[in-house]
Amino acid sequence: MKVRESDFIRQKKPLLRKLLKTLEEQYPYISILAMDSTAKTYRVSRKNTGIHEDNILSERGFVIRVSDGAHYAEYSFNRISEDLLEEICSGVAEAAAMSQYAVPQKIGENTYAVPEEEKTSFVGSTDYETDPEVLGDGEIIALLSNIKEKGLAVSTKILDCAVMCNYQKYSKLFLSGKKELEQNVMWMTGAISLTASRGEEIKDSFRSFSGLGGAEVLSQMEDAVENCAAVTLELLKSEPMIPGEYECVCTPEVTGMIVHEAFGHGVEMDMFVKKRALAEQYIGQYVASELVTMHDGAAAASQTSSYFFDDEGTLAGDTTIIDKGILKQGICDLLAAQALRAEPTGNGRRQSYQRKAYTRMTNTFFEGGHSTKEEMIASISYGFLLEEPASGMEDPKNWGIQCMVNIAREIRDGRLTGRIFSPIVLTGYVPDLLKSISMVSKKTSLSGGGFCGKGYKEWVKVSDGGPYIKARIRLG
Repeated sequence: MKVRESDFIRQKKPLLRKLLKTLEEQYPYISILAMDSTAKTYRVSRKNTGIHEDNILSERGFVIRVSDGAHYAEYSFNRISEDLLEEICSGVAEAAAMSQYAVPQKIGENTYAVPEEEKTSFVGSTDYETDPEVLGDGEIIALLSNIKEKGLAVSTKILDCAVMCNYQKYSKLFLSGKKELEQNVMWMTGAISLTASRGEEIKDSFRSFSGLGGAEVLSQMEDAVENCAAVTLELLKSEPMIPGEYECVCTPEVTGMIVHEAFGHGVEMDMFVKKRALAEQYIGQYVASELVTMHDGAAAASQTSSYFFDDEGTLAGDTTIIDKGILKQGICDLLAAQALRAEPTGNGRRQSYQRKAYTRMTNTFFEGGHSTKEEMIASISYGFLLEEPASGMEDPKNWGIQCMVNIAREIRDGRLTGRIFSPIVLTGYVPDLLKSISMVSKKTSLSGGGFCGKGYKEWVKVSDGGPYIKARIRLG
């Protein structure tokens, strides 16, 4: 089934068209973005059951962007009616006037031409099997409770099995002089977090689930919960990691974390404009093994970060960032593209209608190769299989990376020994790590359970992943 359009946006569309026509008489460029979103989060654990509307992801509102041919200004609002059109136009005029004096004297500023647009009309909706709104709060809580009980039943050593899910259903309308674009999208994610104890020792394990769709993700969680519990129990016998550099095999989830942190933020080209990313200096150069090809794009994969057009009206794309080891280009929003004389890649995204559009990642991943996980393990005399990424951060100015991984399974003479190490800190210099990749699996997968901030704010949905990879990595 297809996600249906928003009744709210459909009702407001005639007024928005009228508003667009009025403002076109005053400005060389005008665009309007309308957003209508609903989102809920559910959680069940041994002690608590909770349902709440997600205040960040649930919103209704509009943002107008205008240009005088050199500067841009934006005005956001959440109410529109015939009686309010004059007030809205006055708000836009005030914002445009203020933009002329936004940059202090003696400070250089970028100027921006009116964007060139082609006549485009588009309506798109994503697919789903089970609508969580139709399924209902009671049934979702019952399903999560069943998953929780299955996890707890695996062993008396399981202290708790917290089960969570959330979804977002959103519609967006983009209007400009030559564009009328509409999209209706739904994604749903889930997570299982288990805690186990052996005496005074306590260990945690976490697994996420995600999809561009609806409540069908809950059946994946039910199928996986017993295995998740078994992994948590394995961690009770884990040992501390001996720091060093090792040959490692990374699962697609760990690969995704490396992709996101190693070259994700570092190739967001608004950072090029601000001279905050080292990657700008390496375009056209080898930064990774020839086995590495890296993509980003809302149209490059089907996951929680997929959409049909971005928040600036640029159609979704598939950008090849690294091609066989060579850094080809970054990703950019409309204004960064204009400042750098590049083409926008469909990565201009807003946390909400009240926030600025920034260059943001979408589906970020490595392409598959020709090896298998088994071949990688067999090729290692001593090393580790890395599983279950926890967190990561990078330094785009110096290409440092630091990530947390929950599980490292020992490999000796091409075989898993059964020894397990936890927790793991993965560090290194990005080009060294990526150039050390010597094997890449055919199998690839992406996951989109998390959000990504621009620094400490501006949260948007992202997904990442790729194949199993073999690389030389510093662990501690």
